[in-house]
Amino acid sequence: MLNLSSLFYSTTEQPMLLERLDLTLAQREPIEAAKQEIRDCMREGLPRLLKQQGYTGPVMRPRFFTQGSAAYKTLNAPARPTQQADIDDGCYLPLSFVAQVTKPSVASAVFFAAAETALLPLVKLRGWHLDADKPTCVRIVISPFAHIDVPLYAIPDNEFQTLQEAAFAAHGHLTLDEAIRKSEQDAWTALPTDHVLLAHREEDWKKSDPRPVKTWFLGEVARHGEQFRRSIRYVKSFRDWQWLAGGPASILLMAASAPVFETRDRRDDLALLDLVEKLPDALRDGVCNPVDRNESLTERLGKAGVDDAAKKFEQLENYLRGAINASNAEQACSWLVDQFGKRFPNEPFRIKQTTVAATVLATPAAATASPLVGRTQAG
Repeated sequence: MLNLSSLFYSTTEQPMLLERLDLTLAQREPIEAAKQEIRDCMREGLPRLLKQQGYTGPVMRPRFFTQGSAAYKTLNAPARPTQQADIDDGCYLPLSFVAQVTKPSVASAVFFAAAETALLPLVKLRGWHLDADKPTCVRIVISPFAHIDVPLYAIPDNEFQTLQEAAFAAHGHLTLDEAIRKSEQDAWTALPTDHVLLAHREEDWKKSDPRPVKTWFLGEVARHGEQFRRSIRYVKSFRDWQWLAGGPASILLMAASAPVFETRDRRDDLALLDLVEKLPDALRDGVCNPVDRNESLTERLGKAGVDDAAKKFEQLENYLRGAINASNAEQACSWLVDQFGKRFPNEPFRIKQTTVAATVLATPAAATASPLVGRTQAG
């Protein structure tokens, strides 16, 4: 039997798949610079433009919170030239048209129009592209390999004012802008979950709070260990190589993986094999949003999409199991490059021979009870 783990992840050897999934410094720097420019542009422009559109209530400068895979630390670089890294940066405004527990009285279209008008000069200056077709966000394509999605949220004025004053008090030696930036993460955590509303181009406003999913995922990482986060990145990298576009959403892969994942001591290859062996059945059984049992994630993908995903993960299981049980290291590498693409290190000389007994000993480090993640028979 073969031990392929160092080709997935190693603290002493390079290259490894995990490292090759990271955005390079040359990719990260323009993304971070663009994100900050977008934030600054909207902080200055949104209050002015909302007033120009007839809104007379108090409008403070928005606050921003990174969401999605960048917040979970599961963001992968694109696997193919036609794909893009997806950065989610939520924009929060305290608008007086947010009622206590009901929909805002001002249409979400005003919010979208103000945001897009504020961003347009910057977009033109930088040669970016503003995509106004996404129903839940403003998308700015900043390069061939990355875009930044800005979902627009509304929260009650009094909550925002309290948070801003607390932030300034905690960092009184800084300017207000610096204080806000220093305390954004704590402020985001403190927002009331039942008052976060997402602007939607077609459905006006929807109750939608990204924090519970992040809290859930970080809880799963704490329960399983970092090997779980790495395994999610491997599964996502497989998806990005196997599907030129589309495929199972990241939240679906996370929710399907969490209940069935088992840690394997220093054996990422075995942990991944165990996971992909169980994923097809998990997908076919149906998977719900881990923080909202009423939302079926597999239903969103559709029956054909679920069947396609299940078959591809069965394919990955066959190739990965064959590689681990192979006697030829070159063949094992060839099979995994086929499944993960050229980012998988083709270095058979680093593969170690191991025994069945040693493989059996790489059992979960600790037994943990699997929480029930909502499932549905749909999809």
